[in-house]
Amino acid sequence: MNNLIKYIFLVCVLSFTISCEPIEKRLEMGPAITADQLDITAIPLMVNGKRSNKVILDNKSPVLSLWNYGSGRSTRKSDTVLMVATGERTIRFVGLNPDGTKIQKNLTVRVDELTFPVPPEWAMLTGGSKRTWKWDETKPAVWGNGGYIGNFGPAWWTLKEGEMDEQEAGAGIGAKMELNLDDAIFTKVRSNGSKEVGVFSFDMNQKTKDGDGKIWGHGKFRTSGAAILVGKSPDEGGKAVYEFDIIVLNDKELVLAYAPPGTEAWGTAYFWAFRAID
Repeated sequence: MNNLIKYIFLVCVLSFTISCEPIEKRLEMGPAITADQLDITAIPLMVNGKRSNKVILDNKSPVLSLWNYGSGRSTRKSDTVLMVATGERTIRFVGLNPDGTKIQKNLTVRVDELTFPVPPEWAMLTGGSKRTWKWDETKPAVWGNGGYIGNFGPAWWTLKEGEMDEQEAGAGIGAKMELNLDDAIFTKVRSNGSKEVGVFSFDMNQKTKDGDGKIWGHGKFRTSGAAILVGKSPDEGGKAVYEFDIIVLNDKELVLAYAPPGTEAWGTAYFWAFRAID
C-alpha cells in the first residue's frame, strides 16, 4: 500500500513558486526501470537556425516526471519550458517508478540565444550566473519596521549592519546571500562561514498597490529550505519568513518587506535592505 501511495502522488518539491501540477495520466502498475532505461529528451526549439531558449521536454518512459530546468520545475510528461540564460545548461530529471523508487538522469542542452523574452529580474538577482548580496550599509538602516504600503524601507525602529548579530547570530557584518541562476539555488552565508542552502523564486505578477492604485510591492520574492538574513517576523514570535514583497530591485539594490497576514495600510511591516557586491 505504501508503494502504491508513493506511485500515485509525487513527492512535493521545495520552492518560492513551485506547486505540484495535476498528474496528467496515471500509469498502470508495472516493473521498475533503471536510469539507463529512461527514454527522455530535452530539445531546444530551433529559430532561424539557432537553438532558442525554449526547450521541449519529453518523457516516454513509464515513470512520473519531475523536470528541474534551473529557473523552474515541471511535473508534466511533456512540456515546453523557458530557459533564462545562454550556453550549456543542465536539465535534471527525476522519475518515480510504480514501486515508489526514484531514478535520476541529467541532460545537457545548448542555448544559442535568448530568442524569447526572459524576465529581467533573473539578471538583476543573479547577474546572469551568481550574484552575492549583503546588507546595504550605505543606507541609514538595513533592517527594521515601518508602515505597510506606506514606507519603502526601515523608518520607525531601525538597525544598522553592525547591530544585526543581535537579531541572528552571524547575520551582521560579513554575512551575505548568494543567488545562483543554476537551479535557482539560494545560499545564506553567516559571518562565521556556516551556510544554509535552499532555492529561491519570484513572481512579478503579484503586485501590492496602495489605496490610489500605485504600486508599492513590485512582486513577490520567495525562498524555500533556507531563510534570508534575519528572515523572521518579530511580531509573530520570531517565526521564519519565506515570502516577501519586492519594494526595490535592480542591479545594485534589493529591498524586501513583510507584514503579517491581515495587516492594513500603515500597519507594521518589516524591511530588509541589501546591495549587490559582485
